[in-house]
Amino acid sequence: MASGFGDMGSLLKQAQEMQKRIADTERELESREVEGSAGGGAVVVRFNGNQRLVSVKIDPEAVDPEDVEGLEDMLTVAIKQAVDASQELRKREMERVTGGLGLPGMGF
Repeated sequence: MASGFGDMGSLLKQAQEMQKRIADTERELESREVEGSAGGGAVVVRFNGNQRLVSVKIDPEAVDPEDVEGLEDMLTVAIKQAVDASQELRKREMERVTGGLGLPGMGF
């Protein structure tokens, strides 16, 4: 029966190591950035690997008071691209850490 506790201790240690690697990866993702753009680069949006907005750049030529809807559409497209890229980056990095385990509540 002692071997059962030894296996449990080993599993606990592995879980703690994975938890540390996940935390390290989340810190790394904070500093990594992806972008989405629209209108040939007239609108560029950057998010970090934790899906947080970092910056929005709008070319002054893209600002037409007569076509606010066009600018809104470009922003929507750029944001969607950047969020998708950020989610994919996070998923890929976390799968690398967890070995592809889909851990509930981890957001990946």
